[in-house]
Order: sequence, then C-alpha cells, then structure tokens
Amino acid sequence: MTIVFKVSDNIKPLMLDFYQDKMTLKKPPYSVFQAKEYDCVITLYESGKVMFQGLGADIEASYWLEEERIKNNRQIDIKTGQDKKSSFEKKEFFNEDTIGSDEVGTGDFFGPIVVSATYVSKQDIAFLLDLGVRDSKKITDEKIKKIAPAIIKKIPYTTYILDNTTYNKNWSKNLNMNKIKAILHNKVLVSLKSKNYPYQKIVVDQFVYPQKYYEHIKDAKEKVLDITFTTKAEDKCLSVAAASIISRYIFLKEMAKLSQELGVDLPKGAGPTVDQVGLDIAQKYGFNKLYEIAKMNFKNKDKIKSGLK
Repeated sequence: MTIVFKVSDNIKPLMLDFYQDKMTLKKPPYSVFQAKEYDCVITLYESGKVMFQGLGADIEASYWLEEERIKNNRQIDIKTGQDKKSSFEKKEFFNEDTIGSDEVGTGDFFGPIVVSATYVSKQDIAFLLDLGVRDSKKITDEKIKKIAPAIIKKIPYTTYILDNTTYNKNWSKNLNMNKIKAILHNKVLVSLKSKNYPYQKIVVDQFVYPQKYYEHIKDAKEKVLDITFTTKAEDKCLSVAAASIISRYIFLKEMAKLSQELGVDLPKGAGPTVDQVGLDIAQKYGFNKLYEIAKMNFKNKDKIKSGLK
C-alpha cells in the first residue's frame, strides 16, 4: 500500500524529530530523509511530498493527516492525497482568532430578530469544521438543532433578541432595518469584546457600506470600530458562521414558543402562506395581536388587514 500527499511546512520539522531514530543511512535522490517503521517506509521529499509504503502505510499516514487537520485545518483525502474542498469559499480568516457576528429574522414577518457574536480561536477551528459549521442558510433546521447546542457549550458567544413589541415601537423612517441591524450588531460585539478575548480581527458581513454602518451607531454609548467588513462573511469566517447558527437556533426556539402559545405553526419568511396564517391569527385573537408576534412594517400587514374586511 502506498499513500502520498504534500505536507505543510510546519509539519516537516515535527516529522524530522519524530523519525530521528529510525532514519536510514542512505536516502533516495531528492529526499530529505527516509525512515523505516515495523511495516512501513516513510520518505519525505524536497518537494514537500511524503510517501508511506507498506502494510502499515494507512495507520502511519493517519497520524500525520490528523496533525494537518488540527494544526492547519487541512482535510486531505487519503486515497488521492489531495486536499478536500472546504464548504467555505475562501479561507481568509482561517489562521486567525476572530470575533464575528450575524443576525437572523430580518426577512421573516413572524418572530424576533436574533443577533449573536462568537469568539473562535484557531484551536476551535477543527472542532467547528468537524461539526459541519457553515452559513446557517445553507444548513437544514434539523441539523442546526443538532449541532448548535455543542457550539453553544464550547464557543464563547453573546446573543440579543429583539422581540416584536419592541421592534414595532421603535420602527420609523429614521430607524430602518439596516440601522436596526447595525445597532444590534454593535450591541453584541461590544458585549463580547468586553470579555477581552485575544482576537485578531472582528468580522461582520457587509450589509451596508462601512461609513453608513458607523453612521448608524454614532449615538451608541459604546462602539466597536475595528471591524473588517466583507461580503459572504459566513462562507469565509467561522466565527460569523457559528454566530449565524446560534442565532438561527435561538430564532427557531422562539418561533416554536410563539407557535405553541398561539396553537398554530408559524411559517418563516414573508410569502402567501404567512398572509393566510396571519389572517387566521387576526381573526382568532384580534388584529392587534400581530404587534406582539410580527414585524408590522412588512407589507404582509396590509394584506392581512384587507383580508379582515
């Protein structure tokens, strides 16, 4: 059996030290060393490729594949020796300790807005990748319910839930959705940053231009200003992805709670099904009940109101 893959630079000295006492006196051309274990021959070449040959090749190689996964977040296919494609489009922040925030519920008529921020150190990256963490919009609700508790237990986070009553009281032309999002992101970022985790970057998905974001939060008593804004942040930064999953998980729990109280399964989104369920609720509990469970600046409100006539 033969297994070959390219080893990372920081793993090479570890291999040299590990096989120091088992190196052969003669080594193949263009190789750094050759070592012999009981049932495996290990050869590291100047090109960076390492070759495991023999009956124990898979066992011997698996140790270094695990080292690559832990230390470099590499997932290497043992059959091809090639790096497996990550679910993340770009690994811009994979070698940094980051704080990231994300929100859920801004496009849903029913339910609150939930914003979370998480701190993900380099040591936690392998754990999150093993769970299959990625943008919550790309994960089923069932999987979110399964993995979110594990994330919450291990990863430092903070969450803020903006209930519908408070949302509707504060909504105005001067307080639009982007301003609300900016204020809430700032709130959770301030909270998490105050815990003094040794972060290198704070990452936020860019939903407005940075200048506008900072304008939205200018009246806040405390502000986080050292933010890296990037589009599709959930696909580039694990702290943002983890925050999106935690926010989604809490949003789902809040929706389940409201559904139980009303005796109806509240749909997500803002489509025709939402209008019909909203009409049923208004007919049963009165139109004003919607102010407690829905975002009344959405067009769904007018459709439901017209349906009552």
